[in-house]
Amino acid sequence: MTEKIKKVVLAYSGGLDTSVILRWLIETYDCEVVTFSADIGQTDSLTNVKANALKTGAVKAYVDDLKETFVKDYVFPAFRANVIYEGQYLLGTSIARPLIAKRQMEIAAMEGADAVSHGATGKGNDQVRFELGYYAINPDIKIIAPWREWDLNSRTALMAFAEKHSIRVPTTHAKPYSTDGNLLHISYEGGILEDPWAGPPEDIFTLTVSPKDAPDTPETIEIAFTNGDPVAINGKTLPAAAMLAELNRLGGKHAIGRIDIVENRFVGMKSRGVYETPGGTILRLAHMAMESITMDREVMYLRDSLIPRYARLIYNGFWFSPEMEVLQGMIDSTQKNVSGVVRLELYKGNCIVRGRKSDHSLYSEAHATFEDDHVYSQKDAEGFIRLNALRLRIRKLMLMKG
Repeated sequence: MTEKIKKVVLAYSGGLDTSVILRWLIETYDCEVVTFSADIGQTDSLTNVKANALKTGAVKAYVDDLKETFVKDYVFPAFRANVIYEGQYLLGTSIARPLIAKRQMEIAAMEGADAVSHGATGKGNDQVRFELGYYAINPDIKIIAPWREWDLNSRTALMAFAEKHSIRVPTTHAKPYSTDGNLLHISYEGGILEDPWAGPPEDIFTLTVSPKDAPDTPETIEIAFTNGDPVAINGKTLPAAAMLAELNRLGGKHAIGRIDIVENRFVGMKSRGVYETPGGTILRLAHMAMESITMDREVMYLRDSLIPRYARLIYNGFWFSPEMEVLQGMIDSTQKNVSGVVRLELYKGNCIVRGRKSDHSLYSEAHATFEDDHVYSQKDAEGFIRLNALRLRIRKLMLMKG
């Protein structure tokens, strides 16, 4: 016997999995289903998603444009921290999940739903990210995870279920891998990519051209920052979502932002993923360049020591945790003077810093110059060195005695 559920809010993409889940929920739990689709800049069209949800049996279908919120309230805060997971991954999928979970729970509250559901599998990270978000917002919410319950464990079984119930599944060309995209990135996993020795075929990439096909002439751009967030490109002020979209265009044009990694999933297994993050790659490098002249050394060292921890919190689904609140508050406090302009050169997969300037710059040419100066006594370095060498000298003296 299944638990009695009256109404479920389903995170719905309109693809095969969630289309089948929608009908399966209705049949299995004899309940009403409300669908929620988040527009966060994915390449897949959401044009017919509402009509398809209603036709498949949903009593109501929400399609919300969350692009600006996604970039302003999730991407930019993470990039203030120069976030990166395991040295390469810029967390494009991970950072979107708490936003989707939050909005889904808001809809559940508005609709008086007693349960929520998602299409994440029992092997991946997304089940954890969604469900930790749900519980952080409503500790008593019921969660239905079909992939952990049903016996439809293959694409063939899903297609057969869809055909049996006359479910309209969007027709796309066959892809022997899975993808997930938004304004920050697109990912490719599974299928032909499950062999870590096999290189990704060139035709899978959608956001970036190959370095071989990128322009032969470099392009120079300038990004302006205010309090750690990008606000303008080449002097033109842009809203958050438009800013990232333009950086994606520029990066994609110049083959910037491709990575091929084997990462450690939270559930314990290793997973091979290929990612395109053109705008994010440019943004992170530019932000680091801006910090290099505006942030105090010890503050930077402290913040940098926390990046792996911060990245794991996002990757593992703890965006709404108390430790994340503390970390974000500390990180944001480091950004009050991270304002100015960074000049970059984009060329065949490379993003090269060519200049940086700020009214809050801590860089002093008078102190750093190799020419004659009147602000720094080089004689002072002798005592500084001898004091720092004291413990090393004592240790060596003791060893020599022994």
